[in-house]
Amino acid sequence: MPAANSSRAKVLIADDNPPGAELLEAYLADQPYETKVAFNGDEALDIAKTWKPDLVLLDVMMPRISGFEVCAKLREDPTTREIGVIMVTALDQPGDIDRAVQSGTDDLLTKPVSKADLMARLATLLDVVRKGPTSAMERSLRYIQSVERAGA
Repeated sequence: MPAANSSRAKVLIADDNPPGAELLEAYLADQPYETKVAFNGDEALDIAKTWKPDLVLLDVMMPRISGFEVCAKLREDPTTREIGVIMVTALDQPGDIDRAVQSGTDDLLTKPVSKADLMARLATLLDVVRKGPTSAMERSLRYIQSVERAGA
């Protein structure tokens, strides 16, 4: 379960492209977040289980195990199912979006990601995640309502 009471949210960046991971890290550098980076899906799953981040910024196209598979595995495991997931991808076809939703993502951002959009979505989802465990539907509704209130 995510660290609900710590002051700094923990964000795992999972991206096999070092410049992409560095960009996301740079976006978060001046924010109150503690970050770690995974460069493949297996590493992301290992870090998620041991470090227990509040949220994962998850690239879809990674070697060995895709972001879709990583997200599905996070949702299947009781120790990681409450972690927020924002998929970050260059894919933008309706089938890709459907697959992301089916795998259990909370949100999807298309590359190139703007810092303002990332910060708004990340803050909104962290607020939802930190309120504690809920059903998937309640979590989605809570997130949608938060996005609407924030005007994101």
